[in-house]
Amino acid sequence: MADAPQSICILGGGFGGLYTALRLSNLPWEGTPPTITLVDCSDRFLFLPLLYELVTDELQTWEIAPPYAELLAGTPVQFRQGAVAGIDLDQHRVSLSDGTLLTYDRLVLALGGTTPMDMAPGVAEHALAFRTLDDAYQLKERLRLRSASDADKIRVAVVGGGYSGVELACKVAEHLGDRGRVRLIERTDTILRTSPEYNREVAQKALSDLGVWVDLETAVDSVTADTISLTYREQTDILPVELVLWTVGTKVNEVVANLPLKHNDRQQIVVQPTLESVDRPGVYALGDVADCRDAEGQQVPATAQVALQQADFVGWNIWASLSVGEASGAKHRPQMPFRYQHLGEMMTLGTSRATLTGLGVQLDGELAHMARRLIYLYRLPTFDHQVRVGINWMTKPLRDLLSA
Repeated sequence: MADAPQSICILGGGFGGLYTALRLSNLPWEGTPPTITLVDCSDRFLFLPLLYELVTDELQTWEIAPPYAELLAGTPVQFRQGAVAGIDLDQHRVSLSDGTLLTYDRLVLALGGTTPMDMAPGVAEHALAFRTLDDAYQLKERLRLRSASDADKIRVAVVGGGYSGVELACKVAEHLGDRGRVRLIERTDTILRTSPEYNREVAQKALSDLGVWVDLETAVDSVTADTISLTYREQTDILPVELVLWTVGTKVNEVVANLPLKHNDRQQIVVQPTLESVDRPGVYALGDVADCRDAEGQQVPATAQVALQQADFVGWNIWASLSVGEASGAKHRPQMPFRYQHLGEMMTLGTSRATLTGLGVQLDGELAHMARRLIYLYRLPTFDHQVRVGINWMTKPLRDLLSA
C-alpha cells in the first residue's frame, strides 16, 4: 500500500501565505506530491497596498481582492475558508472554528496581524482601522454620508504618521476637497521615520498642498463620537471631529501569540534565517508574525515586500525539507537562508501623485504614480489576474470617454 501523501498546511492567505502556496504549487515534486491546504477566514485575497484606491473608486474590488477560488484554479492547492481556533504542535493538528481538523507535516504561520484598537479610551468604539476590505467599505460609506450631508466642514483625524497614515490622509483630503479638514497626528517628531529622506520630503509637500494639518509630538488621550482629545507638550486640547482613522501598530494574531514557541516582546515568533521556528522543526513563520534576521544578520521589517520575498524561501525550504526523491535514494536538498533585498518603497499621495525611491531611482508626481501601478500590476499573484487587471486599466480611459 502506498504511503499517504505528506501535507502542508498554510494558515493565512495574505502575501506570505498565498504566495508561499503558489510557490509550492510550481515546484517540481518527485513521486506523489504533498497536499497543500491554504486557510483564510476570508474568501478573497487582499492586495493591501492598493486598498486606498478602493475608497476613492479608482479601483474595483475584483481588481485588488480576487477570490482565492479564482487564483488557485488549476493548481493543486486546496482552499479552506475558516478562522483558526487552535493549533496543536505536538499532534501536528489545526482546528478551525467550524470544527474542521487539519493535520500537517509542515506548518506555515502567515496569519498576519490586526490593528490594536485599545491604545486609548474610546478608540475601539469610535475609530476606524484601515487594514481589511470591510474597513475600506466602512470608510467609503462614512465619507459618502458626510459628503451628502449639509455640513459645511468634514473634520477627519488620521492617527499615525507612518506609511498607512500618510497615504490615507492624502487620499481622504483629496477626496473631500475644500470641505475636508484633515489632521494627521503623530506621536514622534517626524512622519515616515523609517522612510528615505526624498520620500519624506515629497510626502510632506503633498500633505501641505492638500491642506492636511500635521501634529507632531502629539498623543491621543481619548476619542468620543464627535471629539478627539490631544496632548502636545503637556497641553491638552479637545477638538471636534466627525471621523477618526486609526493606523497605529500591529497586533499578532492571538492564536499565534499563545503558541508554545519562542516569541519576542511583540509576540512575533522568533525564526531562523531559513524562516523555520528556532525551537520547533517543521513550523515556518513569515510576514507580520515573524521575528526574522536574514542570512546577513539584518533585522527585516514586517512589510508586504518582505513577505513576498520570504514566501519564495519558505516554499523552497519546505520543498527541500520533505522526502524529495527518497525512492531513488536522493538526499534532501539543503534549506536556504533568507536573503532580503530592499527594492525601495512607494507611496500613493493622491489620485495621480506618488513617490518612489529604490535601486538608484527617485520619482514623484504622475510618473511615480504610473510606475507604482505598473510595479503592483506585476506583483499581483497570478498571470491571469495580471492580464485581466492590465487590460481593464488600459481600456478604462476609452470606456470613460465613451460613457461621458
